[in-house]
Amino acid sequence: MSTYLIFGASRGVGHGLAEGLPAAGDTAWLISRSFSDGEDTRGGVRRIRIRADVRDPATPGLVAARLGDAAVDVCIYNAGIWETGWTRAGLEDIDEAELRAILETNLLGLLLCVRAVLPHLRRSEFARLILIGSISGLDNEGASPVTYAATKFGVRGAAHALRAACRDSGIAVTCLNPGWIANEVPYEAGVEAALRAHDGKAIPVGDIVELLRAVVKLSPATCVKEIHMPAMGDKGV
Repeated sequence: MSTYLIFGASRGVGHGLAEGLPAAGDTAWLISRSFSDGEDTRGGVRRIRIRADVRDPATPGLVAARLGDAAVDVCIYNAGIWETGWTRAGLEDIDEAELRAILETNLLGLLLCVRAVLPHLRRSEFARLILIGSISGLDNEGASPVTYAATKFGVRGAAHALRAACRDSGIAVTCLNPGWIANEVPYEAGVEAALRAHDGKAIPVGDIVELLRAVVKLSPATCVKEIHMPAMGDKGV
């Protein structure tokens, strides 16, 4: 039996991970600003929903307090937002409030939340910390939304540094950098529905679930450092 902690778990990839990763007997703590607090045991999985915004300074302490003395075996930081109007090219087109929101959600929230739950990861016999980056954080990817790209470069840097810092505690740190995801096609609809919706060009949420399921099942001897996962519809990657 494993305990999962997923930040950004209400829709898209996060929802798919919350539904598809835990197995019967597992517990999943699910964090999202759009949740209502609640709990269910569908499929034999205890899913505990916590309404919390990673931009709120109180959230890291709130999550740690709710966890109590629990060990966390798999922590996934999936919370992320990007510029309104994805194709906009420069900093001139984004106001300061939006810029700060992206920085606080994608990077500052990650650091503060991970810092708060590291003691819970250390209580696991073998823990995995998975950070969801983006191909926008890769060299030469060519993404024009500057703030989003900057935060995703930061996520990769955080993953590399955390891997070195946490190795002696037995925590394996992985950064997954996906490309274009068919987020609007729910996990429950299946891979084929996502392929049809985008003519096979965007990554189905189910593919990300399957990939991370494999990572989670690896032995304690293995650490997957970083995975680049562009979609067939992504260019220049």
